[in-house]
Amino acid sequence: MGASSMIVLIIAALTFSSIAIVVSKFVTKATTNPQKGQPYECGIPTTGKTWAQLNVGYYLFALIFLIFDVELVFLFPWAVVVKKVGWMALVEIVIFFFILFMGFLYAHKKGALKWV
Repeated sequence: MGASSMIVLIIAALTFSSIAIVVSKFVTKATTNPQKGQPYECGIPTTGKTWAQLNVGYYLFALIFLIFDVELVFLFPWAVVVKKVGWMALVEIVIFFFILFMGFLYAHKKGALKWV
């Protein structure tokens, strides 16, 4: 299992995906209906403006959640080897948590954790 396996996998993926695209072009009929380009939600025709601007705070809140969620990915391997490594692992995780806590304080100070 080396580079040859990866090359075969890439060729197979490209082949199967291109075959699926070509078959779908032949099987489906293309219609140019103006209703297909209209915004649609929940079976109810839209009224008024369909473009609505969302508050950027929601995105910031989601990004901060992802940052702290990814922290768990690094915490699990540490928990597995903490007994073998000893005090050095404890010092490293304290530094890691300190850096995360400083990021949390920065986000809190900037108001990114306020729910609008």
